[in-house]
Amino acid sequence: MSNSTRRQFLASSVAAAGAVSLPRIATAHGSAERLQGKAEHVISIWLGGGMGQIDTFDPKAKGDPKAKRPGGYYDLIDTAVEGVQVCEHLSQTAKVMDRVTAVRTVNHDVIDEHAAATNRMHTGRAISGTVTYPSLGSLVAHERGPVNEDAPPYVLIGYPNVTRGPGFLGSKHGYLYLTETGRAPAGLSRPDGISNDRQTRREQFLATLKNSRGDSKISKFLDYESAIEQSMKLSGPDFTRVFQLDGEPDDLRNRYGGEFGQRCLLSRRLVESGVRFIEVSHNLNFLNGAGWDVHNSGIVNQHKLIQELDTAVSTLIMDLEAKKLLDKTLIVITSEFGRPPEFDSGGGRGHQGSAFSCVLAGGGLAHCGAYGETDHLAKKIVSQPVGVPDFFATICAAVGIDYSKNLYAGDRPVPLTDQGQPIRELFAS
Repeated sequence: MSNSTRRQFLASSVAAAGAVSLPRIATAHGSAERLQGKAEHVISIWLGGGMGQIDTFDPKAKGDPKAKRPGGYYDLIDTAVEGVQVCEHLSQTAKVMDRVTAVRTVNHDVIDEHAAATNRMHTGRAISGTVTYPSLGSLVAHERGPVNEDAPPYVLIGYPNVTRGPGFLGSKHGYLYLTETGRAPAGLSRPDGISNDRQTRREQFLATLKNSRGDSKISKFLDYESAIEQSMKLSGPDFTRVFQLDGEPDDLRNRYGGEFGQRCLLSRRLVESGVRFIEVSHNLNFLNGAGWDVHNSGIVNQHKLIQELDTAVSTLIMDLEAKKLLDKTLIVITSEFGRPPEFDSGGGRGHQGSAFSCVLAGGGLAHCGAYGETDHLAKKIVSQPVGVPDFFATICAAVGIDYSKNLYAGDRPVPLTDQGQPIRELFAS
């Protein structure tokens, strides 16, 4: 082999190796240009249990539980977007579907079991025995921080567990957990017996301890001190005022509806205060005895859940729009999986992760009512599949996060969205 040939061979080998190591930058969604939206906040609504796409945002012709004929459970209605239909119990959301995109072809290959699928839909990855991955909320908090330094970046109104946590990013990027909509987080409100003077003495003592330890770079110390500093800010009157929902007009509070609606109203107020990411859980199982996990007879009163979701979400969209916050706030509705078109022995539905719907609204996106197509039973994807990494990348792009970058778990590079690519059509100018 001549020197010239050898150099060409080596150059080709290096180029090929580099191509293999590069992250994926082009998919069926479009070219390699990185997309970037202008949203500032995310309100993520979690429907734990598994919202049935065929009974909500991807409705099909009705089936018959008694005859075991697969199909939808409700009638279909038209929406503000021509050619896009939803179930009859989403009547208010139907009127604002021009601000909404039901992504009907989300899919994952995780076993159709609640814990594993919930983890997948919060972290974007399967459970690992070696790495605890951060949740989407923690990713957004880590990359963007709070809008206002006097507000926490990430607030959780729902289930406090590891799937919502910061993983390898560390506790600094975890969530502030709320148990009630009508008052500030437990532990932040000063007990009645603590006077201003006593509080001042406590703060002076903490300052003395901090100064006495010297210039430490131990991450656990730094995270602990950061948590203390933030708790001091959040216990002040400016942030605790956010929870005074009775300051809102009665008509607006009534339009939001019950407890879940009040959570959505609070999420709007948290956005106004500077919170970057809020997760709101819709876990009011008493409405139908089963929540969204509608096996057997749980499906009989499923419409009550759908109606409550419809009332709260449609009001949230219009409320944000009235306050000129809708383009700045991306609303996301997710579930761990969908439901199959077949009915089980009790007339309900099982689990289906191979094709289901997640919803995006607002956030300055170019909404189209619905994206992707499933077959006549909402069981198989016909066109425009969206993997969980792609869905995460769409959210990250909408809030101006580089979805192609790596984070690091120690020295190990971890692609932020597992090499997902955004839905390009939603970023059309």
